[in-house]
Formats: sequence, C-alpha cells, structure tokens
Amino acid sequence: MVKNIDLIPTPQSNKRRIWRFRRLLPAILIVFLLVAIGLLFVRIHTKAGIIKEQNQTSIKKDRPVPNVVTLDLIPATIRDQIDLPGVTEPWVELQIMAEVAGKVTAKMVKEGAAVRKGDLLASIDYRDYQNAHRSAKASYELAVSDLKRLEKLHQRKVTPQSQLDSAVARVATTRAAMNSAATALERCSIKAPFSGVVNRIFVEEGQYLGVGDPITEILQMDRLKVRVGIPESDVDAVRRVDRYKVRIEALGGRSFQARKYFLSKTADPMARLYNLDLELDNAGGEILPDMFARVEIIKQEIPQGISIPLYSVINRNDDHIVYVVEGSQAIARSVTLGLLDGWQVEVRDGLKPGEQVIVVGHRSVNDGQPVNVVRNVNSPGEIIQ
Repeated sequence: MVKNIDLIPTPQSNKRRIWRFRRLLPAILIVFLLVAIGLLFVRIHTKAGIIKEQNQTSIKKDRPVPNVVTLDLIPATIRDQIDLPGVTEPWVELQIMAEVAGKVTAKMVKEGAAVRKGDLLASIDYRDYQNAHRSAKASYELAVSDLKRLEKLHQRKVTPQSQLDSAVARVATTRAAMNSAATALERCSIKAPFSGVVNRIFVEEGQYLGVGDPITEILQMDRLKVRVGIPESDVDAVRRVDRYKVRIEALGGRSFQARKYFLSKTADPMARLYNLDLELDNAGGEILPDMFARVEIIKQEIPQGISIPLYSVINRNDDHIVYVVEGSQAIARSVTLGLLDGWQVEVRDGLKPGEQVIVVGHRSVNDGQPVNVVRNVNSPGEIIQ
C-alpha cells in the first residue's frame, strides 16, 4: 500500500524560508552594489580612454612638424690624438769656465753674438804660462840630448844600464811637463767649443779669474729640444710614434715637425709625468728657448671612418641613440661609438655612409615622427657657419 505525501507547504516551512531569505538579503545587496560599481568603473575608464585618444589625435593634428638640420655621412680620417703643453730648450746649454788662473786681457764677443766653433771668446794673460812652457821645453831638449849621449856611451859599454834608464825616465818626465805647460798656455785663449749664440758674459777686461770661474754661456740653437710631460696612460702610444707636430703660439700659432729624441725611463716624482724630448730643426733661429709649445700626438688613426658630432648622440641608460631621416620621418638608431676626435665621435656600428643624421633639432623629435629638413650639410664645420 502506497502512502501519499502531502506537498502543500505548511506555515512552519514558509517561516523558515522567509528567515533564510532575510539572512541572505544583506549579502545579496552587497554583491549587487559591487557589480554596479564595477560596471560604472569600466564605463568611466572606457570613456577616459576615448577622451585621451581623442585629445592625442587632436594634439597630433595641431602639432607643427619640427624643423631639423641633417649631416651627410661621408667617410673621412678619424684621429685619436692628445694635445699636451711643452717648452722649448736649447740643444746644448754650456757655461764655459776658466781652466787656468789669470787676468782677463781681452773680451772678444758681446752677448747675443753668433759664434762658430773655434772662435776666440776671451783671452787670459799668457806670459807666465808662456815662460813656463819655454822652461819645460828647454828641460826636455836637454834630457833628450843627455839620453842620446848616454846611448852612445852605453853601446861602447862605458855607462851602466841604470844610468841609461834614468836618462830615459828624465826624457819622459820633461816631455810630460812640457806638454802640460803647452796645454796651460793654450787654455789662456778661450774658444767656442761649438757653433751657437753667446747668451751671457760673466767677465770684464782686467778681471782676475781663478780656476773654475764662469766666463761665458753659449747656446746651441740651430736645433732645439721640446720637452713635454707624458701621462702614464699615454706612454705606450707614444712609444709607437716618431713624428710630432709642434705649434708655437708666440709665432702666431705656426706648426713645425719634430722627431722623437728620447723618452725618459722614469717619471718625475712630483708631477708623475714621463719627460719626452723632441728634436726640432731651428736653422733660421726664429724659435727661442723657453717658448711655450703645444705638442700634437696622434695615438691612432682610422683612414675611412664615419663620425658625427658628439652632441647629436642621445644617451638613454646604456644605449646611444641618433636620429636619421628616412623619407620625411625621423628614425631612431642605436649606435656603437668609438674614438673621440675633438668634438666628433666615431660611429663603429649602426650607421652607413650616405645616410642623413639629424644634428640640430634631434631632441625635439620622436621615432617615426615627420620632420622638415631645413638644411643639409656635408661636414660638421658647416653647422656653425
């Protein structure tokens, strides 16, 4: 027998449902509010995006096309060089001293006079030295005569060998004394040891000189030394260079060619620089000692390189950016830089000959932006003209 179940809700079950609904009602309201807020936020964000896009489109339409100046990339020689200060020095600076004592009897030259090797500069009273030389010569001649007589007697076995040996020694002694007297007599005439210029004279006629007193100072100036201090970081490069360009500002900035003469093996203890001496021809004598000079040292040279002005490069983090013109648009290029030549820098990668690089106005453009080329130059020097 099957029992029938009564599906008609009772008052008690209705109360439980109402109670449950009332408990869930706050949660339902919160969910509804969240959904409504989310829909409102999405609508506002979408509207803001539309407005921003419309504003950007309007700005792009109203923004004028920037004017730029471009540089044609033409391969040329690039040099890595340094320009260091130096000073000129005489090739030889010699102070001539008195080698014998005596009174100055003649002063033959004036300061600034050009002299040749062997020219007479001054004379010292030679009379005492002449007498000493004559006496020494007479003693020598007597000793020679005695030696000859004793040799004949010795051959006849009249004189012993010891007497003959003494005579030989006397000849050697008197010869040395005669030669010393002749040297002293010769030193009374002060002569130029090389061709040069008399820079200073320290004596006057009638002045008494002792051995070692200064007489004149002579400079050899037909060639000069240019001394320049080389930093430690550039010593290795200087070793490979033999020719240098020297610019003398005192002569209107004229340039001269110099040759490497000597690079010091030790550094100056104060400046920590290695002295480099250059040989500079000065046959005309126009360059004077102690003139300031600028020495140009080419450390490295690239015959056919591409370079651009350093200011045309934009640094972004570790990347180097330049803008080139393709068609009528500015295109950003990442480049690899190399040697620095003055205010130009070598571009080793990223650019090709014949391209046009923006060198003026490059900081006002963006990648892909249209530009108006108002001027195109073939060399960086034309930019500032």
